[in-house]
Amino acid sequence: MNKTVVLVGMMGAGKTALGRQLAQRLGMPFLDVDAEIEKATGMRIAHIFEEQGEPAFRTYERNKIAKLLAGEPCVLSTGGGAILDEITRTLIAEKAIVIWLKARIETLLGRVAKDKNRPLLKTDDPATRMRQLLEMRTPFYALAPIHIDTDLKPFEETVEAMVNAVQNYRTCP
Repeated sequence: MNKTVVLVGMMGAGKTALGRQLAQRLGMPFLDVDAEIEKATGMRIAHIFEEQGEPAFRTYERNKIAKLLAGEPCVLSTGGGAILDEITRTLIAEKAIVIWLKARIETLLGRVAKDKNRPLLKTDDPATRMRQLLEMRTPFYALAPIHIDTDLKPFEETVEAMVNAVQNYRTCP
């Protein structure tokens, strides 16, 4: 595999869990952009949001994604909002195979409801905020050439669909 596979989608869509398995199946390293930012800055993502704000985080994110895309091919899990940045969106479209992992809002909420490390959901009404984010981001996620539904499917079946999609994408002229 000579091209990075970038996973985009909302928090709770399965980018990290499915990405690890996809990387294993493809024989590639797996990298999570948020984890790489935390390693590079020595700060938790929530702390960056609290201390420096979302625009500063998005700058870290853009720079980290650009650096990772310039490196060895891997499976790369992005943050849910990475695709909103035009520079990032263009870069991943040019340099990677992009997969949108999508799920219904109820599924996404169920998967992240107990996670207290979601800065964008630290609000009085996380469900409404999640709906707003999904509505705003969906047109950008939909630009990905591969769409994989992670809703109500067995994990292995979803991984298999991802593997098949990447292999078929590679073989297209």
